[in-house]
Amino acid sequence: MLAEMPVAELSLNELSRRVGLAKSNVLKYFESREAVLLELSSAQLAAWVDDLQAALAAIPAEAPVDERAERLVDAVVSSLAARPVLCDLISTQASVLERNISTETALAFKRAAAVGYERMIVLVARALPEIGTDGAARFIPPASMLAGAVWTHAHPTPALLAAFEADPSISALRMEFEPTLRQHLTTLLDGALPRPS
Repeated sequence: MLAEMPVAELSLNELSRRVGLAKSNVLKYFESREAVLLELSSAQLAAWVDDLQAALAAIPAEAPVDERAERLVDAVVSSLAARPVLCDLISTQASVLERNISTETALAFKRAAAVGYERMIVLVARALPEIGTDGAARFIPPASMLAGAVWTHAHPTPALLAAFEADPSISALRMEFEPTLRQHLTTLLDGALPRPS
């Protein structure tokens, strides 16, 4: 369903209809639409970290630091771009998905996210040991927030698309996901690299 519509448009009624269950039966397994989406988000995150691990393993350890940093950013951006459902889920996580859930659901989701976070720290620090685990831990959370924010702005509503078409003077405000995210992650990662004395 998320390949056909954004997270904001997915309803529990439509989800129930598509799986052939009454809404009350779906609610026996998940407390809300948000709980279903958080479960999906956890699975998508775990699969993405697997993709990222494979991509980062291809970075040669002997390459210069600038090249490894560039390849790390490219791996993050291209692997995220290949997972539009995950990007949409990340973009709505704090504002939509983490609402209307119980403490138990929040704990399950955050624990799964913490596992992914720890794996990413190891992967980033292995690909770019110059920043260490502390630098990797400072890079990952804002990188995730940037991915969600850029995804939202790179997928404007029909009204905004029409506005961009109608007035070329505002076209500079239009974002493309991959180049915009690549630019901002490069800046973020550059700030995490140690400076020569």
